Amino acid sequence: MTTPATETAPSSPAEYEGAVGRAREAAAAYYGDGGSPLDDASYDELLRAIEAWEKDHPEHVAADSPTGKVGAGAAPVGDIAHTTRLLSLDNAFSPENLLSWGASVARRLGRPVTGGWAIDLKLDGAAIAARYRAGRLERIITRGNGTHGEDVSHVIGTIVGLPTRLDAPLTVEVRGEVLFSHEQFEDANRVRAEHGAKLFPNPRNATSGTLRAKNRPYELPMTFFAYGAVELEAETFLPDGATHAEILQAVADAGVQTTADTPAGLHVFTTLAEVQQQVDVIAARRPSLPFDIDGAVIRANDTAEQSAVGVGSRFPHWAIAYKYPAVERMTTLKRVTWEVGRTGVIAPTAELEPVEVGGTIVTRATLHNPADIRRRDLRLGDHVTVRRAGDVIPQVQAPVVALRPGGAEPVPLPEVCPNCGGEINKAKERWRCAKGSACRLPALIEYAAGRDQLDIEGLGTRYVKALVESGAVSDIGDLFTLTVEQLSAASGSDKRGAKLAEQIAAAKSLPLNRIFCALGILGTGRSMSRRIAAYFRTMDAIRAADADALRWVEGIGPEKAPVVVEQVADMAPVIAKLVAAGVNMEEPEQDTESSDEGPLAGKTVVVTGKMTDVLDGYGRNEMNELIEKAGGRAGSSVNSKTDYLVAAETGGKPSTKAVKAAALGVTVLTPGAFAELVADFIG
Repeated sequence: MTTPATETAPSSPAEYEGAVGRAREAAAAYYGDGGSPLDDASYDELLRAIEAWEKDHPEHVAADSPTGKVGAGAAPVGDIAHTTRLLSLDNAFSPENLLSWGASVARRLGRPVTGGWAIDLKLDGAAIAARYRAGRLERIITRGNGTHGEDVSHVIGTIVGLPTRLDAPLTVEVRGEVLFSHEQFEDANRVRAEHGAKLFPNPRNATSGTLRAKNRPYELPMTFFAYGAVELEAETFLPDGATHAEILQAVADAGVQTTADTPAGLHVFTTLAEVQQQVDVIAARRPSLPFDIDGAVIRANDTAEQSAVGVGSRFPHWAIAYKYPAVERMTTLKRVTWEVGRTGVIAPTAELEPVEVGGTIVTRATLHNPADIRRRDLRLGDHVTVRRAGDVIPQVQAPVVALRPGGAEPVPLPEVCPNCGGEINKAKERWRCAKGSACRLPALIEYAAGRDQLDIEGLGTRYVKALVESGAVSDIGDLFTLTVEQLSAASGSDKRGAKLAEQIAAAKSLPLNRIFCALGILGTGRSMSRRIAAYFRTMDAIRAADADALRWVEGIGPEKAPVVVEQVADMAPVIAKLVAAGVNMEEPEQDTESSDEGPLAGKTVVVTGKMTDVLDGYGRNEMNELIEKAGGRAGSSVNSKTDYLVAAETGGKPSTKAVKAAALGVTVLTPGAFAELVADFIG
């Protein structure tokens, strides 16, 4: 199966030989130390370009061409013979490719497939064979060249889902994929940093390197999911004539984790049209999975039909991998810019050569902090890996050291605050301006006065700057002690000064959620501030909450909770000023009975696009408030837990969220239809 590639097919024997050399070099690097000068998408494009040339010039196919070999012929072979060949999979990249493959299966079989199609995840790790004798795990073997692999039994006991003993004294060879989950990958790099080792660039390369590494002073746990099994030494294990789904059930009954145990599960469908729908569903769920995948695997479910269809030299004809767009690509790090956030944190941003990642052109990506930049040894001009999964902001992962240009300079770290030129507090990994939030005071005050916070209309940039420069305002607490004279002087008009004073006085009686949002605490925008205020009811209760207590608020996870607690503590002097000025510090009681019985009770709703009809003029915050009044929960992205997507009719190409909603079976409502549903709560 092929699809158009951006890599241009070779136009001469010399270009062909060069392409073969690059592909083998990349494969050898990956199977060697887990690194590679090409990302997966570029490598796949290169292979397709080579295949295109070889199709037109079959008489000139190089003996060392990677296209006809398992692992491109570069995988370490080892000396352990496989029980039966452990092959790779051919690829499909579109619905047309999938249908073409299905037709080829029918041709080889001599009739349409009748046993159904099984579909599960294509896990992005490394294939292994695990041999159990009398229920005891004795040996783990890599794929190698498909007929022989390396013995990596030293990792026995470190792989979640691959027990050292089965639940019964069975003899069987289990086959599947070993990988690092996202959590395991972060822990692995933390451990390696503690031991002074180079950080892994991504989970896939980490898996390859860890499987082959011996005599490390530390262990790095991985995870295993079985996708098949074969009988070992003539011992009967599998039910006679078992289907693929039944084989995995037998493996699971023995105590081994299978692909059916993943969040996406294992499904069997009658038609490829149904399979394509599941391919789209998996693609929509991809960002929320706890590990990396690069596609879905489709195979004939009936093992008798598998045998009749047969296998080729490199892959079985009865199975195929439907590949998704890459979420990781390589590009060049041009420069790093530094900006100061609302709380004074100095955050780095990578400026990149444009590259398409996950269907989006990426030119900027986040970096973590100065310490992490040094740990990863990032340098200007480096080739770097950039990841973007779903709607997540792109992140720079690691440099490709093998491609580092000569004289590449380490990323320069700021000597002074990039905003005010003052000193930097370097006590923690996240550097801050020594002035703290005062460094960004004008921006903070303007944010607090915004419509969704204190709603002090007219207090814009120019007037805020005048108040700050005069010394009248040093934090948002000072807003509520300003005199009409001070406001008139800042605005240049007695009339404007009096109007601003009226609005500031009115803001004192706003509900707690608006006051809390005005504090500008990172991660607590309009919706989250409403949830926090509704849960704790008073500012005193919020201030008394620790990270464990805060995690009871929907949407606050283990990483965000301690950050919010720390920032609330830092705001103690400001909150004291607000209290002294008579600002409301309580959340009014909600009509919980009405919410519990509202039309959106227990429902999650996501909104996208410009609202029309009755909801014309409603922004994101107004829509979120309306959703919560009607008993629902406002979501930010479409996933399997979404009940409704409110989407404006575009008349053209549907939005990404609308496509995801269709794939997941989420109900899509126009603004008008949604307005009818929640009519009693509008206004």
